[in-house]
Amino acid sequence: MYQHLLVKRDGDTVTITMNRAARRNSLSADHLAELLAAFREAGTSDATGVVLAGDGPVFSAGHDFGDVAARDLMGVRELLTLCTELMHTMQSIPQVVIARVHGLATAAGCQLVASCDLAVAAESAGFALPGGKGGWFCHTPAVPVARSIGRKRLMELALTGDVIDAPTALDWGLVNRVVPDEQLDDAVAELLARATRGSRASKAMGKVTLYAQLDRPEADAYAIALEVMAAASQLPGAREGMAAFLEKRKPSWPD
Repeated sequence: MYQHLLVKRDGDTVTITMNRAARRNSLSADHLAELLAAFREAGTSDATGVVLAGDGPVFSAGHDFGDVAARDLMGVRELLTLCTELMHTMQSIPQVVIARVHGLATAAGCQLVASCDLAVAAESAGFALPGGKGGWFCHTPAVPVARSIGRKRLMELALTGDVIDAPTALDWGLVNRVVPDEQLDDAVAELLARATRGSRASKAMGKVTLYAQLDRPEADAYAIALEVMAAASQLPGAREGMAAFLEKRKPSWPD
């Protein structure tokens, strides 16, 4: 079904693996389109979690310069629009999306990591916005990275173009965990299992609301969160959770 991806369903988890190892999982238009289709398909499924991984020694080297260089202004704009649509889709689907990062994640590859809900990195991982020391600055990759690591750290990453190692990425807030390479799969599964507990409907609404209120002024964020939380109190999952607490029993979550 896919030329550049491997998609596997295991229980409640869909794993989407970028499968262009020979091209360092660079993001051509075809590759981006397949990623978008795979995430949309996962989003309409009854899965509770999605893992984004990469095959080969590199997680993703970012945009495929062979594709970019062959395009005029309108063509590059279309490519970046497709990439942005993918990032928005990853954050809008109801499932928890977690990045499984090994090797380098640079430019739009780093953007992928920052756009996932959660990220676990192997000790071998590295992260960079290399446009700062090249000829094409990482304007769009910087958008979600800034929202993960803050202004000064973004400026260092984007202006120097240097690679930061996994412990630095953890300290800066770009990833949630750093583990030895051989423990990466177990760490991803453990975090995803904890992040997908509870009512699916409640969590899906919660994810959408979190992204809606992030980076807004506090008053606006409260206005959004208050109305959604009030509405969410009437969901079957919320009712069941409160009833189970009051009745001192284990909840039985509705679909």
